[in-house]
Amino acid sequence: MMFKCHVCNSEESQEELVTEIFQVDGKFYLVEGIPATVCSHCGEESFSRETTEQIRVMLHSEAQPIKSISVDVFAYQANLQAS
Repeated sequence: MMFKCHVCNSEESQEELVTEIFQVDGKFYLVEGIPATVCSHCGEESFSRETTEQIRVMLHSEAQPIKSISVDVFAYQANLQAS
């Protein structure tokens, strides 16, 4: 099957392992090492149906994370001045 980016219509891509953050029921989960097709032009990541389903099952199961991290959260402020 030939790749075509749904963002920029480029047909060039490469396979990479990526890291993504998913939100489930208001809680955030970081998943590392996800196989993805990445557009060579704009960097848009695409996942196969099988990969997407495996991530969904993992995040909704009793699977234990390999580690936990602390994440700083900021709210975007349009009028914030750089100092």
